[in-house]
Amino acid sequence: MTGKKPILILQMQRMGDLILSYPLMLWLARRYPDHPILVAAEASFFTPLMKLSPAVTYIPWSEAHRLKRHSFKLVLNLSIQEKAAILAGEVTSEQVLGPVQAADGSRFVHGDWQLYRASLVTNNRFNRYHWAELNALDCIPYADIHATQFDTPRTVPDNRTVGLFLGASDTAKRPSAPFWAALVDELHGRDLRPVLFGGPAEKPLGRQVASLAAGQTLDLCGTLGLDELSAVGQTIALFITPDTGPMHLAVWSGVKCLNLSMGNVNAWETGPYSPGHTILRADMDCAKGCWACSRDKLSCHDAFKPGPVAAFAARMIAGDGPTKLARMKLPGLAAFETGTSDLGLFHLTRLDQTPPDAERLLSRFWQRFFGAHFGLWETTRCTEAWNDLTQHAEKETTILLGHLPEMGRQFKHGLRHGSILDDTFWVESPTPIKPLTGYAHLFLENTDYSRSGWSMALTLLEKLIALCQ
Repeated sequence: MTGKKPILILQMQRMGDLILSYPLMLWLARRYPDHPILVAAEASFFTPLMKLSPAVTYIPWSEAHRLKRHSFKLVLNLSIQEKAAILAGEVTSEQVLGPVQAADGSRFVHGDWQLYRASLVTNNRFNRYHWAELNALDCIPYADIHATQFDTPRTVPDNRTVGLFLGASDTAKRPSAPFWAALVDELHGRDLRPVLFGGPAEKPLGRQVASLAAGQTLDLCGTLGLDELSAVGQTIALFITPDTGPMHLAVWSGVKCLNLSMGNVNAWETGPYSPGHTILRADMDCAKGCWACSRDKLSCHDAFKPGPVAAFAARMIAGDGPTKLARMKLPGLAAFETGTSDLGLFHLTRLDQTPPDAERLLSRFWQRFFGAHFGLWETTRCTEAWNDLTQHAEKETTILLGHLPEMGRQFKHGLRHGSILDDTFWVESPTPIKPLTGYAHLFLENTDYSRSGWSMALTLLEKLIALCQ
């Protein structure tokens, strides 16, 4: 390689994760012009997407070992796989972000925001940072992200074709075959033309849905490549889809989506990133931030009824905006529109007039707290969010404040002795303060429970106490 040092992204996750890296690739190209951008990924994911991808050079993982011959400006590991962390530790680079594994097997996460994201594992209830933003915040100035405006989805006039993408990487994240079949019939009853989409893995599901539906429908499962799916998507009025890779492909290519968000997903993290899309989610407590279902059954699926979903889709196709859609009756469901907040970051606006509950107020506060802690904005934004929390969520505020003395006692003990008083402290922390205790726990692990690590954890607590006064 000649000229300016290249930038390397390690993205070994699924197709959806790769597509959610596209904004990062664009931001890097603007921030570091003339620096080649290389992306090491699985060929099965990037090859069919190359026509739609930003202008980067893809390296199949089978050839990734050759990257150790070069020197990089930046290496950003967005993968959780061990082989990616090992490679991140072996390449030569001015800066490395994300998980890095040393020759002795020790692993550390580099970058404030990459560590924050790692702390969300099983602890993402109050997270309000989208994956596309967390990919970038360690290496792209906040001002660049704030200034970016993505296009809203295109409208295809006088078109009544509705695409239904049937599958997902996890069956918990998608509706059942009987639901899809009933939805096909409900759409037919509203003079709409449903078309079934899916990859090769969805061919049996497509046949099952087509056989269960009363009316005939076109089944294209397993017949289109991803580039062909993107092209066909330009001819439909609406794409109804669970949270899956093809949803992100449709969003990236400007197709209007109705996301049925169910199972162990969090729409704030992996929902349609561009503005102007709509999300339906079960209006139940555990659906507000689900990492893994702990119930005996997927209760969040029960709220999705084919009739109301079809009626909602029909009104979207008819051109109804958020105000009219908010008047629709969706028993057990909450509807959201994707957009941008006053912070210039991804935001979900609830369409009905339901006042913010404690979960929404706590999420707003913790988003602003961590943003201020990592230098995105001034603490005044935290103060405003804290005042709203104290006024409208007295119970949760009391619980949060009541745990501060115990946190101080534990952290001071750690500073003196290098260990926590009680190992159950982390998992037994009250829910309203888990974003802080979860992050502090991982931060301390990442510093090998060093004295400086304990000192920083105590400083983090002191910042929170200062805001609460």
